[in-house]
Amino acid sequence: MFGLGTPELVIILGIAFLVFGGKKLPELGAGLGKGIASFKKGLQDTKELDEKSN
Repeated sequence: MFGLGTPELVIILGIAFLVFGGKKLPELGAGLGKGIASFKKGLQDTKELDEKSN
């Protein structure tokens, strides 16, 4: 995943925990998950519209 190993991910998560705190991280994760799901749905909708127009 982008050349990141386990130690790098642990360091990044540790820094995020220090910056945002334990209470804010679940909210950020949920928002990120919803954003990714919305993006994938948009890509799928665009793909379907493109297939219908051909």
